[in-house]
Amino acid sequence: MTHGPQFELLAGTSNRGKIREIQDVLADLPIVLRSVTDFPGIPIVDEVGKTYEVNAALKALSYANWTSLTTLADDSGLEVDALDGMPGPFSARYGGDFASGSDRTRQLLSALGQKQTEPRTARFVCCLTLAGWDLPHHERIGEPVILKVSKGQIEGQIAKEPRGLNGFGYDPVFVPVGHEMTFAELPTALKNRISHRAQALAAMRTFLEDWVRQA
Repeated sequence: MTHGPQFELLAGTSNRGKIREIQDVLADLPIVLRSVTDFPGIPIVDEVGKTYEVNAALKALSYANWTSLTTLADDSGLEVDALDGMPGPFSARYGGDFASGSDRTRQLLSALGQKQTEPRTARFVCCLTLAGWDLPHHERIGEPVILKVSKGQIEGQIAKEPRGLNGFGYDPVFVPVGHEMTFAELPTALKNRISHRAQALAAMRTFLEDWVRQA
């Protein structure tokens, strides 16, 4: 168990699945994890960037500035080779701003079904950005800056139909390399060890372990 003064860290998302994954990885660090849902009226950041890096930075810097809390934000996406890498950074907006996760999944399968080529190879990509101030326990002076960026990626295949009840987003149709089950069928503990976000979080955790102990 890690000891030390408690440090508030904002998860720049309202996605409960992402928040749970972050909590699992950072559970034994001296961190109190907050989310944007703890701040009624907080402006939701539009993901207007064309890359994961730009969107993650936009969210991390904006939420840190609004809350005065060091913020960890991610942008993730599913890249399908037969769809020329789409939906990629537009994964959360695929099918329209008001489409549900199941709507986006159905549209993805429909678009892929219109292709005559195989295989159904794809990858999940995650970019995590930490934004805040130079030292964790000092007074917040000036604008927040980017403190750390980490990335993760996992290769796989797109299933012919959704399978499994765990996970969120495109998890029910993504089968990671080396497995026969989708992300939504895999045990949560296993998914949280091998996923794109788990890889990015592992690198971010290494940074945070040292950073939160600074005077």
